[in-house]
Amino acid sequence: MPLKKGFVEKLIARIDRLDPDSLQKHFLQLAGERGLLETIFHAIQEGVVVLDGRSRIAYANRATEKLLGIDLEKAVGQPIERYLREVEWDLVLQLDEDEWSRLVSREIELTYPEHRFIDFYVVPLALVNTEEEGAVVILRDVTREREHQASTVESEKLQALTLLAAGVAHEIGNPLNSLNIHLQLLQRELKHVAGKELEGLNELLEVATQEVARLDQIIHQFLRAVRPTQPQLERADVKELVAEALQVLRQEINDRGVWVEEEFSADLPSVHVDRGQLKQAIFNVVKNAMEAMTKGGVLKINAYTSGRFVAVAFKDTGQGIEPDKLGSIFEAYQTTKNEGTGLGLMIVQRIIREHGGQIEVDSRPGEGTTFILYLPHGESRRRLLRAHRAEEAK
Repeated sequence: MPLKKGFVEKLIARIDRLDPDSLQKHFLQLAGERGLLETIFHAIQEGVVVLDGRSRIAYANRATEKLLGIDLEKAVGQPIERYLREVEWDLVLQLDEDEWSRLVSREIELTYPEHRFIDFYVVPLALVNTEEEGAVVILRDVTREREHQASTVESEKLQALTLLAAGVAHEIGNPLNSLNIHLQLLQRELKHVAGKELEGLNELLEVATQEVARLDQIIHQFLRAVRPTQPQLERADVKELVAEALQVLRQEINDRGVWVEEEFSADLPSVHVDRGQLKQAIFNVVKNAMEAMTKGGVLKINAYTSGRFVAVAFKDTGQGIEPDKLGSIFEAYQTTKNEGTGLGLMIVQRIIREHGGQIEVDSRPGEGTTFILYLPHGESRRRLLRAHRAEEAK
């Protein structure tokens, strides 16, 4: 960082008037103060970057190194635009009013070294002292705040859907039951009809019955997506749950020309899950993969241990998902299929989250998609919750 004008001359003039002991004392004091300031700057969580008059990095603390993924020693002397682009740094340092008004606070998204959202603002040193050149850049990690906001929005959406679900169940569920009963009565009456007309009437009746059943399934799927349900946890074998889900879909798998390849680690631990809910999640992921492979293909299912999780990966050879649609696949009614409800993956996400797990998606258009379900195999989370409740009861 550049020194004030005339500082060196004043310092030399003062040194000439000091004896050796006083000189040593002053230099030790200066070194101590500099060391203390550096310790403080390195300790704070916000990133601090000091720029010289030519937008080059004169100083940066350790938080900056972590946030921007830079080497502090190599960064000194480098232009700031190498790390924070899309900012007219020359205009900022010249106190250009238009650029300064845009830079009171700005949020950027970084993908390296980690996916983060960084909020930063710039303070030209000339605002404090007109003789100073350069600026100070303050960086703050707002990733958790963004995630919290997204979680809040998602929670509000689910609450709205839950309220709507009660109305849907009442307004549509009851008429569907009535339709189903009357279709059964009509089927009984048709048994007394003879002739060629019977064949055509039976076909019409079968179509109507199938459509009523499809509407009923959509309603139940919708309610399952939004209703909060407490998992009934028990020890289960992931391989066994996958086999049960595949068995239900076996006929459809064969009809679609899909070949399933399975690979499970020999030392795969059991998981603490709600069997019914997890089977539903696996069912939805497999069905989604099959529907993505419109002309047949291969579905690879691989289960292995990853840290404290059991990972179950489903890799298809379907059409893949476009990058601009990847971020919304878990939202309600988001579907690329003509007859899809857009609730299947939303249900999967809710189930996995309620089990303390995570979902990872990797998709490439034209090559296929991989869904990985991460399920915790330990009981530490459950024991912690029980202990906490016991303490509250005291």
